[in-house]
Amino acid sequence: MSQVLFSPRLGKEGQLRVGCSATIFDKTREKVLLTRRTDNGRWCLPGGGMESGESAAEACEREVWEETGLQVRVKRLIGVYSNPDQLVVYPNGDKVFMVVLNFEAEIIEGDLDLSNETTAFGYFSLQEMENMPMHGEHKSRVEDALIGGDALIK
Repeated sequence: MSQVLFSPRLGKEGQLRVGCSATIFDKTREKVLLTRRTDNGRWCLPGGGMESGESAAEACEREVWEETGLQVRVKRLIGVYSNPDQLVVYPNGDKVFMVVLNFEAEIIEGDLDLSNETTAFGYFSLQEMENMPMHGEHKSRVEDALIGGDALIK
């Protein structure tokens, strides 16, 4: 299981890695799709690391497909997230400083399903998220998505 450590400017000890996450609303735009991670049991937006040779939108769409079985289309950039005081340490000792692009995405087709990275899924409101073990800053990304407007840089 990976650990997330916090200390002033700790992020400089990690390799830079770009990731993405997808905010997928239900039809009422009151609930958002979350998955529960296999590695730590926390709830999160579907997403993951970007691979060389793909665009940020392609990375987001691929990660959603891998984790949920849904084909999506990226609609808009919600925000760019980085925390210079945060470092992710993986079980193999790799240290990573993450920069994450969070997109709003819409479902094109597919059936929601589990993967080897997820143990559960569902649509949840912000109020319901208050009592859920959330991964990192994913809840704040959902809040930003609900606000709308121009993309944020945090």
